[in-house]
Amino acid sequence: MSLTKKIMIALVLGVFAGIILTFVPDKAFSMLDTYLLGPVGQIFLNLIMMLVVPLVFVSITLGTAGLGDPSKLGKIGIYTVTFFLITTACALIIGIGLGYILQPGKEGVFNTDQSYEATEAPPIMETIINIIPENPIASMATGDMLQIIAFAIFIGVALAFLGEKTAGIHRLFEQANEILNWLVMLVMKTAPYGAFALVASAIGDAGLDAIGSMAMYMITVVLSLIVHGAVVYSLAIWWLGKANPLKFYKGFFPAMSVGFSTSSSNATLPISMKTAQENLGVKKEISSFVQPLGATINMDGTGIMQAVATVFISQVYALPLSATDLLLVILTATLASVGTAGVPGVGMIMLAMVLGQVGLPVEGIALIIGIDRILDMLRTSLNITGDAVCAYIISEKERRKEEKTAKA
Repeated sequence: MSLTKKIMIALVLGVFAGIILTFVPDKAFSMLDTYLLGPVGQIFLNLIMMLVVPLVFVSITLGTAGLGDPSKLGKIGIYTVTFFLITTACALIIGIGLGYILQPGKEGVFNTDQSYEATEAPPIMETIINIIPENPIASMATGDMLQIIAFAIFIGVALAFLGEKTAGIHRLFEQANEILNWLVMLVMKTAPYGAFALVASAIGDAGLDAIGSMAMYMITVVLSLIVHGAVVYSLAIWWLGKANPLKFYKGFFPAMSVGFSTSSSNATLPISMKTAQENLGVKKEISSFVQPLGATINMDGTGIMQAVATVFISQVYALPLSATDLLLVILTATLASVGTAGVPGVGMIMLAMVLGQVGLPVEGIALIIGIDRILDMLRTSLNITGDAVCAYIISEKERRKEEKTAKA
């Protein structure tokens, strides 16, 4: 049986196990989660996270060196960021549109007396300045992805310029990449067990009561995610990549399933890069640059959550949003997706920013936070898919250019 089928079966079993666990007494569930599901899931996450920082550093260094011409790197960087900003804006529009069509805030009775303390996001200029690390080793120790990416790009450019002078170092990075890829393959063998434990724990912890009371909100978010993936990404693959979207999704499914179980773009990065390169034929140097950057700044799934949550909270509190407010939501959330990159709990920080901009109570976040872990699984799957779509499109464009050059 293939690994993809094993992971799929594990996810299905995890969902059923999670539903069954919602009927188990709290004390029994707590013991099962503490001594079995929690440790298995956390060990799987730790195994992947162990590889993230070295893999990002090595792969981006090699990817940058492989591109050679810094101007080419700049063009790819501009295309990547532009693609992410446009798709994020599309995601927000879809979320807002379905929020008003389905009206999740008008279905059910909600406790609006709950409180939520929002974390303040750093100013955007501070985020931009902090991209350049004062201490690259400290950045690696803390897992600051933007700083790691910046330092790796500098090293990669240096290797490209110095050429034969640093051939030994370049070969060392290639060998390190081989080691890391082998370790990714090894860790992937544990994915079905980790996926089962993480999904069962998340659903069992949320409980059917919380899921039931927020059913329409969850349906709106899930439907928005499906529409964005099926329409926006598929059109991008077909129109820009000149490829078959179904073939893309079939090839990338293993990474999507791991993203669903881990709820972390960074944790899924080793698997998503390997899947894109081996199953979709994305060039290593492009995958190595685009996907780590996307894992840090591309947040289409999070944007959908913010859009639906904003409309939901405005309906619950009976505070209508004007057309200007909705445009402000789209603009703020799109720019914030880059400005708050790498900040812990970034989804809720961005949502608090958006709510503050349009005058909605930040306390409304308390209504959705109980079931956010389950939705985060789906958001992560969409986020990493967007990263792969961008890398795939750029790779296909480069391949077509090379074929034209070869024929000429």
